[in-house]
Amino acid sequence: MHAFNYKEIRTPVFEETALFARSIGELTDIVGKEMYTFQDRSETSLTLKPEMTASVIRAYIQHNLGELQPLTKVYYLSPMFRQERPQAGRLRQFHQFGAEAIGGNSAIIDAENIALAVAIYKRVGVKDYSVKINSVGCEKCRPAYKEKLKSYLNNVFEKLSSESRNRFEQNPLRILDSKDETDKALTKDAPLIKDNLCQECTSHFNELQSALTRLHVGYSVDGTIVRGLDYYTKTAFEIVSGDLGSQDALAGGGRYDLLTEQLGGKQTPAVGFAAGIERLLIVMEKQGIDTHDPVHPQVFLASADEHGKQWAIQKSLELRQAGIACEIDLLGRSLKAQMREADRQHATVVIVVGEQELKQEQVTLKQMSSGEQLTVKTVDLTSTLQKLLSS
Repeated sequence: MHAFNYKEIRTPVFEETALFARSIGELTDIVGKEMYTFQDRSETSLTLKPEMTASVIRAYIQHNLGELQPLTKVYYLSPMFRQERPQAGRLRQFHQFGAEAIGGNSAIIDAENIALAVAIYKRVGVKDYSVKINSVGCEKCRPAYKEKLKSYLNNVFEKLSSESRNRFEQNPLRILDSKDETDKALTKDAPLIKDNLCQECTSHFNELQSALTRLHVGYSVDGTIVRGLDYYTKTAFEIVSGDLGSQDALAGGGRYDLLTEQLGGKQTPAVGFAAGIERLLIVMEKQGIDTHDPVHPQVFLASADEHGKQWAIQKSLELRQAGIACEIDLLGRSLKAQMREADRQHATVVIVVGEQELKQEQVTLKQMSSGEQLTVKTVDLTSTLQKLLSS
């Protein structure tokens, strides 16, 4: 994120319910069935965040972030909450990272946002994922397309799933995104929004594809990608992995030029994505990628007696303040047991200290990987360790 000049933003775990109803859409599954909503003591309706974009835009408006710079680029890592049936890749409390670029309407910004998501998956070593893009049009071309789509769907309406029939009037585009196999078969020849764009949206989509090519981001155009939230305009995209099963989206996002104005701010173009962390971990584990970043002490101070123990307690604080990860024995174990513990914790260096070492004002450093030993004056211990561990 920092390499792409995105800066971190943090928002509260809950927001006023009206924020999500206005931004996500009253008829979406999230607002209709999945939000954790409650009233506080002042009888204000609050909701645990089901997604982050609305919260970011609320903060953007409230704190006038657009006045600080013309293009605001922020990222987040946050828990989300949705009351849906738990299954692989779907949890009631889950975590997402994501990025939002607020203030620019160029498709190059969209392409950079997609390239950022791809760069993250490359960095952690994920393989066999694909980028799918689409355009969902804008407020100019979408109404006419909706009528065209509804005309097509009228012919198969009775055969659609109950969920798709419920979406027919207000949100027919979501029917194209249905996971129901019968719905998929019935809509495979339906007209697509990408073939019914206005000139502005067509030019924007062409520019997006050209920019992705220049950024060496491989992609395919998928006309059925419409995203689940009402605030998307123009660009919509997903990054998918076959290792996730039916819930195959690693990340998804797109452009939402209307949202800031809908929430009471100025008309402000924006684009962003959100990505599931648990889903990323599932894919990494299936692909045999190490998901652990173990924390281990650089130095283990093993005490040979009570004098050594008291010195180790004091010295460990000094080493930690100098930025050296340090551990000592806190369970009163024997020296032999302490050495076993230092090995179990994969300490880089072990220092044994007792009354004899303190009288001589020098200690012996043992490098665990090589077994090499070094005698150091106690007064020089911190500076010697800093040099040794940084080399």
